[in-house]
Amino acid sequence: MKNPEQLPLAGLRVVEFTHMVMGPTCGLILADLGAEVIKVEPIAGDSTRKLIGSGAGFFGTFNRNKKSLAVDVKDPRGREIVLRLLANADVFSENFKGGTMDKLGFGYEALSKLNPRLVYVSHKGFLPGPYEHRTALDEVVQMMGGLAYMTGPEGRPLRAGTSVNDIMGGMFGAIGALAALAQREKTGRGQEVQSALFENNVFLVAQHMMQFAVSGKPAAPMPSRISAWAVYDVFSVKHGEQVFLAAVSDTQWALMCDEFGFADLRSDSRLASNNARVQAREWMMPLLRERFAAFGAAELAARFEKIGLPYAPITRPQDLLDDPHLVATGGLAPVTVPADASGAGRAVETRTALLPLTLDGERLGLREAPPSLGQHTGVLLSELGYTPADIDSLRDANVIGAHPEFAQPAHEPSAA
Repeated sequence: MKNPEQLPLAGLRVVEFTHMVMGPTCGLILADLGAEVIKVEPIAGDSTRKLIGSGAGFFGTFNRNKKSLAVDVKDPRGREIVLRLLANADVFSENFKGGTMDKLGFGYEALSKLNPRLVYVSHKGFLPGPYEHRTALDEVVQMMGGLAYMTGPEGRPLRAGTSVNDIMGGMFGAIGALAALAQREKTGRGQEVQSALFENNVFLVAQHMMQFAVSGKPAAPMPSRISAWAVYDVFSVKHGEQVFLAAVSDTQWALMCDEFGFADLRSDSRLASNNARVQAREWMMPLLRERFAAFGAAELAARFEKIGLPYAPITRPQDLLDDPHLVATGGLAPVTVPADASGAGRAVETRTALLPLTLDGERLGLREAPPSLGQHTGVLLSELGYTPADIDSLRDANVIGAHPEFAQPAHEPSAA
């Protein structure tokens, strides 16, 4: 891992009012790139800390390399703490309902006056327009943005198996923040950046929109589409296993036929080109399925790899925690998810997936585990000039959260 001081965004301060996935993803990217990211949480903590089921991994995944400041921003003293942080911050990031930040005194207009160099990133459901008043979720925009239609079979729209729009929406928020920071070097001023779930989803399905525009034919859902490639499918094989196999060019088709002794298929004039094989899939694929069914998935994978053809095991997410490639290349980092962020009520020792890129040949590693609630409150306030007596007084007044080694006082969540 690079020296933290040598990371691209070292020296930048980001203050985020975020929850769930979209906003935290933006902060995660900036944090992994070296920025100091301060997560402002209500006294009771980000609700994501307590999620179970499909949300149990949210906090632990998207909040590493961040600091936690637990503060009641509805209290003027708490608001003052955040304003002091923002006076010298570089980026402010939020993903709350429209109007929430304005009510708290943290809207763009107010903060740009406080700090003209501040880059203000808002993550919303929709960019400004007729839909902006609607409440959006990843699943909502997948349904209305064509992605669920493309994912499921005819008549059965199906959301993608992960939070694709939330994660990509946060990525575009980070890209916008980086662009605004670059422009600030020229102008000396920050600006507002907006990223939105719906528009992100439209970008994801834009290829299918263009497909219709250039061909005049609507894109079929993925399970019933006419593939661009003749052999590009999941095969059920020996012992009930499954494996994805592909031969997407004429050269790959020849290699596959030679490897498995399919001389009759290679010499069949009806299968002479990829486009011809696409047209012949209705009768060709049952033949291939019957022939491959006699092999085990591991043998097929080994033989496809030997001749350089694409293949893939059908892998479950939990299997990736021990994936030999990820382990060998440093794509996973050991991490301790604290008890108040694990969704399990106990600290969890595991591995976490790093950003899928390298800089100068190195992965961007984990510097700090996801923080416990309020873990950095005292340190941050000290840096802002608050004395130990001031901090104790604010804690006693329930304006800031107690250090995690102390019991958390009962308190209604603030708007952040």
